[in-house]
Amino acid sequence: MRKLYFVLSMGCLATGAFAQSAIDAYRFSQPDLRGTARFMGMGGAFGALGGDLSTLSQNPDGIGVYRSNELGFTLDLDVQKSTSDARGLKTSDNQTKFYLDNIGGVATIRLGSSVIPNLNFGFTYNKAVSFNRRYKGSIDKLQTSMSNYIAGIANNQELTVPDVETTDTYDPYNPNDGGIQAPWLAILGYDSYLINPKGNPNNPSWMGQFGDRTSGKANFDVTERGSVDEYNIAFGGNISNVVYWGMNFDIINFDYRLDAGYGEDLTGAYVYNPTTDIVAPTDSRWRMRNAYRANGTGFNYQLGVIVKPIQELRLGLAFHTPTWYNLTETYSAGTSMQYYGQNLSASTNDGYPGSQDYNFNSPWKVIASVAGVIGSKFIISADYEWNGYKTMKFSEANNYYGGGGYWDDPWDYDYYSVTPAALNNDPYAYENEDIKNVYRHTDTFRIGAEYRVTPSFSVRAGYSHVSSPVESKAKNNDMTIFTVGTIPNYRFDNDTNYITCGLGYRHKGFYIDLAYVYKQMTSEYHAFTPDPKSSYQSPSAKLTFNNSRIVLSTGLKF
Repeated sequence: MRKLYFVLSMGCLATGAFAQSAIDAYRFSQPDLRGTARFMGMGGAFGALGGDLSTLSQNPDGIGVYRSNELGFTLDLDVQKSTSDARGLKTSDNQTKFYLDNIGGVATIRLGSSVIPNLNFGFTYNKAVSFNRRYKGSIDKLQTSMSNYIAGIANNQELTVPDVETTDTYDPYNPNDGGIQAPWLAILGYDSYLINPKGNPNNPSWMGQFGDRTSGKANFDVTERGSVDEYNIAFGGNISNVVYWGMNFDIINFDYRLDAGYGEDLTGAYVYNPTTDIVAPTDSRWRMRNAYRANGTGFNYQLGVIVKPIQELRLGLAFHTPTWYNLTETYSAGTSMQYYGQNLSASTNDGYPGSQDYNFNSPWKVIASVAGVIGSKFIISADYEWNGYKTMKFSEANNYYGGGGYWDDPWDYDYYSVTPAALNNDPYAYENEDIKNVYRHTDTFRIGAEYRVTPSFSVRAGYSHVSSPVESKAKNNDMTIFTVGTIPNYRFDNDTNYITCGLGYRHKGFYIDLAYVYKQMTSEYHAFTPDPKSSYQSPSAKLTFNNSRIVLSTGLKF
């Protein structure tokens, strides 16, 4: 039997693992600037212009502007640099990726009518979002430990030792003592000696490793991979060469993967010694890795119109429905640790991944655009885009799977003190309410210009600004942040800026375009949720992402 020892524990309000979280909702819905080189060279401000393959997925009325057939494709070289800064301790990482961003075509049927001159059909593939990102960092002079955060989870849930203790026949969903289903993070923390019980094993006070005289540093690394791939089927035309209309049906393939590592090197950590059966200060070195994947399919519908009241002015308006996704999530986690000269390890669910299916709706989107065309040489265009992030929503798919058998949603645990009636029969009521608390609607402004130097050669420039989607109370650490599975870390994005430029060449029906896109974004990394009622700060770092992309498009209009 363990001899128990008092360890200072952070008064943590945080809980364990949610099936989904507001963090995931934004991850599935985050925007990006991608498309043809002409589109990106003008900062994506094409909502009132049309006549470009990218507009089929942005403002589908752009297909109505076509008066001839087109085939084209786009290649993209993406050079990424990330830097983390934790109180002056900086760490950088780099990676380079090559993509096929866009390929497709438009077919025009000429009707010979002055009222409806033509009808157009189009199909494109677009890489709407690339999740590929990598960052890492170190955080010195810790004020608390993730182990204390896990102890806070155990205390908040009033877990007993039998609730979290593993045996050869251990089933966390039918605990040894017949008690509640314990969060996996608490089970993993107990198996790894990150948390220790004080007092009666059936009514303990849980303590982490960080005490009065503990000090240390942390390190983290995160690798994200995957993409949102769109397959657009568009139809449109024009009325008297004044009103251009279009509609688009998108089939979406979604794939996101995360590999996240976090570890601490502590001096004077309070750790249970299995040899002496006591908890005492020692040096502790431990690491946790989380693997997570979400993949599935979805669809959405888009409708748009461009009005050209005079030759020099064009006005555009487009509506995007949410993307209705059916997704599957898979989780796994493990720890490795070194203390008292011993090397130990533990994994969730005995090494078997947990998985579940669910539905998700991305935000509604509205785009308003205006463009001025001066003669045959100069174009200036601007877009305003509204994304309704508070309208994101999870819903049930009624199909849960894990470890070779079915169970009742092992990752979704009720961590709130409310009655079942408050759920209104919605198992995702808490997550959906959390979305409204953490995120807000965003505004995107895009402006672009093109100048035709000669009949064949053009130059372009553009700028795009995307406001932060995060509510101030979440940014200011004034609320508890819930995360998915056993992944305690999360990231909040600030404003995003794009600066673009480009060149274009036309000869008869052939065209080739080149663009340079610079993207700058800062984020806040948190190893785990802060405790709004505590002065102790959870480990965090400022992240800066600088991406440089070279985009090449070529095609034929005929």
